Amino acid sequence: MNTQAPAVHDNGPEGVYLRGSGAVREWWRVSLSERAHMFRIEHGHGAAGSGAVDIDTVVDLDNLEAKLLKWRREGFVSEAGREDEARAVAAGSRFAVELQRAVELEREAREARAANRSVPPEAAHIGSVAMSPAPQSTPPALVPRVNDAYLFTARADDIALDIVENRRVMLIGHTGSGKTSFIEQVAARTGHGVLRANMNGQTTIGDFVGFWTVKGGETVWVDGVLPVAMREGYWLIIDELDFAEPSILAVLTAVLEPNGRLLLKERGNEIVEPHPSFRLFATANAAGAMSAYRHLYQGANLLNEAFLDRWRVYLFDYLSKEEEAEVLVRTLPSLTPAIAQTLAAIAADCRAAFAREDLASTFSTRRLIDWAELMLRTGDVERAAGPAIYAKVSAEDAALIRSIIRHHAIFDAGDGVSG
Repeated sequence: MNTQAPAVHDNGPEGVYLRGSGAVREWWRVSLSERAHMFRIEHGHGAAGSGAVDIDTVVDLDNLEAKLLKWRREGFVSEAGREDEARAVAAGSRFAVELQRAVELEREAREARAANRSVPPEAAHIGSVAMSPAPQSTPPALVPRVNDAYLFTARADDIALDIVENRRVMLIGHTGSGKTSFIEQVAARTGHGVLRANMNGQTTIGDFVGFWTVKGGETVWVDGVLPVAMREGYWLIIDELDFAEPSILAVLTAVLEPNGRLLLKERGNEIVEPHPSFRLFATANAAGAMSAYRHLYQGANLLNEAFLDRWRVYLFDYLSKEEEAEVLVRTLPSLTPAIAQTLAAIAADCRAAFAREDLASTFSTRRLIDWAELMLRTGDVERAAGPAIYAKVSAEDAALIRSIIRHHAIFDAGDGVSG
């Protein structure tokens, strides 16, 4: 019996496949058989090439490929693979050092840019990012109200920096995950006016860009929501962008470029220059990383990669149970932490059921707060769930949500809650 490990070929399966080390090391050895198109496989323990061989057989290529897949799942690595892994670790270490050096240089440059911007003392802080207030001319009616209970999580820093740097930001995630409210709460704290365009069939290309109309016997041009926001320096949120008409997406393409301008062909090719305070946002349910859920959002369009590459796209998931419990307590101080945690767990299970398609509707934080408010008023879980939850969904969904509530609650539905 040949006890020498065969040479490892770059393009072939021959070689030794190892798992473990020392006394518990286990190996498989693959070599060419004397029979054409066949392979010899041997199995043993300890150092490869020494000790007893307890399996010694010949297989064809199909059987060998199945065994190679099985070995890989079981944690066996070829000698060549170990060498590649060692090289990758060394290269990764060098890359990590270089990356850290680049991060430090970028941090210094960012701090220098911030110093040059001379952020005023009244700047709002979103996470660790200081954001300048909006111009004094912003109409108060367009500025969202501050929700003091709103929780900015760790994800806020990167998005806030993108807003400061005037990046185009798209937030993708399930309905009710707080995509729009995040942007509105940033605007509320910085005093920026916000306009919204909903793409669920309510907004036409005329509403978006503008149109000619007759007023007082004269033909006049009326700006759409996009040129109004660009001229006045408002923040524009395009909700449900994956439901937008192709004509709207085509108009957006040029605006998405750095310092992009809007061409109004209907007005003799007038060019609209963006105000320095103008910011463009979009939300979507079934784009990019969320495309797997397109079937849950009937009518959603496929946004191609070339279009998505013009945005900074963030996956916006629901708050964690701990974060949502904190929001509940901040919004409704009468709630005990224990009740808030139970309610947050119920919402999380409902969302998981929606992702599995067991539920046709998801469970927003807004719905959860509404339910908790009614619960505190009535002292009755089931009575509060009626107008806050059950009446808004199908009978089948209501039955499943009721079972989830009863599974979590330490009281039977109808027994009431204590404040």
